[in-house]
Amino acid sequence: MEPNVEIRRLLDVMPASGRMTVKLVSKPEQSKVIDASFPLPWSQERPTYINFDLWRRLKPPQRDLLLLRTISWLTGVKWFKADIYQGVVLAGIFGGFIESAQQDAVGVVVAGGLSAIALIRIWRTNTSQELELNADTAAIRIALSRGYSETEAAEHLLTAIETVAKIEGRSGLNFSELIRCQNLRAIAGLSAIGVPESYKNNPM
Repeated sequence: MEPNVEIRRLLDVMPASGRMTVKLVSKPEQSKVIDASFPLPWSQERPTYINFDLWRRLKPPQRDLLLLRTISWLTGVKWFKADIYQGVVLAGIFGGFIESAQQDAVGVVVAGGLSAIALIRIWRTNTSQELELNADTAAIRIALSRGYSETEAAEHLLTAIETVAKIEGRSGLNFSELIRCQNLRAIAGLSAIGVPESYKNNPM
């Protein structure tokens, strides 16, 4: 497989929002098929690394869904949006400056504590099982505009997750992957049992 040729193909598969921030990079030395670091708030570019020697062992539809899922996960992490936790962080920082200027040690501690609690909550939301499941459904939604049906897209992503584990020499799927696979089986109509709502609504 020629990496540059495949990268050009994958760029056509990616949504426009992904092409703006995500950069596909060939990384033959990595042990993972595809890998991307958790996007931090100050990172504008979000590189995604692919070992094309391993990547070629997947079928093209599996590659498409795996890429779309990775892009959906990367773009699904939101550090800055208008909600109560971001408001608490900003209020805490602003309050901390005011209390510091007034040399109020207790006020500084309280403001800092509120900011820390809100930041922890934001982090948990961005690393939750709900975000993982949302990334899968977002990838399937994008795949619909690429000619896949919902059932086909769910099946391709399901088999991609299972195949990647084998390619990477892992003994099995991790907990998050097992939950995702069960959800994908339900979407694909392969199982009548879906994922409990607690996994969709609660952070890990």
